[in-house]
Amino acid sequence: MSTEPTTAEPTIVLDQLSFLEGPRWHDGRVWVSDFYTHQVLSAREDGSDRRVEAEVPQQPSGLGWLPDGRLLIVSMRDQKILRREEDGSLVTHADLQGKLNDKLNDMVVDREGRAYVGAFGFDLMGGASLTSSSIVRVDPDGTVEVAAEDLWFPNGMVLTDDNVLLVAETFGNRISAFDVAADGSLGARRDWASFGPAPSSANVKEALQALTVAPDGCSGAADGTLWIADADSARAIRVREGGEIVEEISVSPGVYACALGGEDGKTLFLCTAPDFAEGRRKNAREAQLQSVRVSVEHGGLP
Repeated sequence: MSTEPTTAEPTIVLDQLSFLEGPRWHDGRVWVSDFYTHQVLSAREDGSDRRVEAEVPQQPSGLGWLPDGRLLIVSMRDQKILRREEDGSLVTHADLQGKLNDKLNDMVVDREGRAYVGAFGFDLMGGASLTSSSIVRVDPDGTVEVAAEDLWFPNGMVLTDDNVLLVAETFGNRISAFDVAADGSLGARRDWASFGPAPSSANVKEALQALTVAPDGCSGAADGTLWIADADSARAIRVREGGEIVEEISVSPGVYACALGGEDGKTLFLCTAPDFAEGRRKNAREAQLQSVRVSVEHGGLP
């Protein structure tokens, strides 16, 4: 493998936050969910004009937009997708209780308004054993269908311009790909990038130690590569289909999600924190949204 290091130093966009996920570039602003302040925030590319866009008491995560511009928000703990109406009020768009195990996670919304949503699959923060999880599809009318099963902590997702859903499996050591049919259903899973074997242990600590890459939040680039936050190695990597790492950015203290955006699509936003442990992050304000300039612009969704 030939890895090109990026020497540019990330700069701080937003700080004094708890734990950030779901970064998105939309309508000239960067948007992000802050888990333990229960806020969805937005700001200009340089961090100015910071706004609270929504308050989500049950913990916000993935973000997306319907074709008419209304915001969808993952509400993690009560397993709901919320919709922000034109007057700013939040209503239930879909109730996923009984469809997915434990907390909801990230989400991507397609151009038809279909949302693909994953879940932890087990009580990560409570020390439970590692088990597989699923992805559901939420249609624009709120109908919920299980779209894919047997995934190892489905996390960040990207829809490519040629209708392939890429899913970062944090404990799977891989990025999985699914062809998306016209009705939104998913074909069979295949490896898009495999970084090594899936961990053989159900112990989370042992499983993490066995990972080569712990893919978390991710973002597509126009050349078909994928930026991935490597949650266990304090770096963001740009990967080609097949698994070749072609670019790497060291991120301090650690990075858990990333998104390409900015006015020209070449700003990589990075969600950073010292670790992902709820007990330490909940009352601390050490998380930051950082950014760095890169050479290839955004591609796909979100």
